[in-house]
Amino acid sequence: MSAKVYLSLGSNLGDRSGNLLAAWEKVGEFCGGRRLSRVFETEPMHVTDQPRFLNAVGEARTSLTPLDLLDALLGVEASLGRDRQAETRMGPRPIDLDILLYDGVVLESPRLTIPHPRMGERRFVLQPLLELAPGLVDPRTGRAWAERLPGLAGQGVYSYPSR
Repeated sequence: MSAKVYLSLGSNLGDRSGNLLAAWEKVGEFCGGRRLSRVFETEPMHVTDQPRFLNAVGEARTSLTPLDLLDALLGVEASLGRDRQAETRMGPRPIDLDILLYDGVVLESPRLTIPHPRMGERRFVLQPLLELAPGLVDPRTGRAWAERLPGLAGQGVYSYPSR
C-alpha cells in the first residue's frame, strides 16, 4: 500500500532551477504519482546573508516508511552535492528536501518529525502546498493549513518563471 506524501524542495546555490528539477527526477526513483507546484523565489529566513531560494512542494505516493523515505531523500541531497556536515545550519545549500506530510501520520522521533515542525510558519511551504491540495488539514490539530497562510504575509514569496 502506498502513502501520499508532500515534500518541500529548496535550492539557493548553483543552478537553483536545475537542482530542483534534478532532485524531483531522482525522487521519481522511489515515488510515483508525482505532481510539483509552481516554483517560488523566496527570501532566506534565519540566516539572511545568503542568496534567495527557489522553493516548490511536491506531492507523491511511496511505499517507503517515513524513515526509509527520509534516508532516500538524504541520498538525493548527497548525490546533488549537499554536505550537511560541512554546511552552516540554515545556510546556503544546493538542495534541501523535507518531508512535510506523510498520509496523515503524526510522528516524533529523534530523526524525524511529521508534520514538519516549522511548516506552519513558512509561506514558502504553505503557499505551494495549498496550490496542490487546498483542503489539507494539520493531522495534529484538525485545523486547515489554509487558516495559517494569511498571517504569513511579507515573507518575500515571488512566483518564479519555470524553464
